[in-house]
Amino acid sequence: MTDTILSRCEAKGLRLTEQRRIIASVLEEAMDHPDAEELYARASAKDPNISLATVYRTVKLFKERGILEKLEFGDGRARYEAADREHHDHLIDIDTGRVIEFVDPEIEALQEKIAERLGFDLKGHRLELYGVRKKS
Repeated sequence: MTDTILSRCEAKGLRLTEQRRIIASVLEEAMDHPDAEELYARASAKDPNISLATVYRTVKLFKERGILEKLEFGDGRARYEAADREHHDHLIDIDTGRVIEFVDPEIEALQEKIAERLGFDLKGHRLELYGVRKKS
């Protein structure tokens, strides 16, 4: 079985209502990092009976069970992605809010050098890059 948000829910014994299945599928399909309002817009397009409160409760439950990660990029919006994804970093355009994912071993090495110079131990920790402005 492939590792999906739905399969993680099932493995953790979560009761999957149709609305939770829809929210999980929207998260699985997301190529970006939607916040709850965006999740609601996408999920309610599939099922108009889904409420914003249901989305909030569902992402909270998924986060508590380790199925989702809550990402905060300093823009006041909590965004979500599947937990346990391969390690990657994020660049955020702070003017538009666009998030770009990337994996770059050179960035990893640079982060380690910066952390070492500042006296941080990065073992077991992820750093997120954010607040990078595009050059005008």
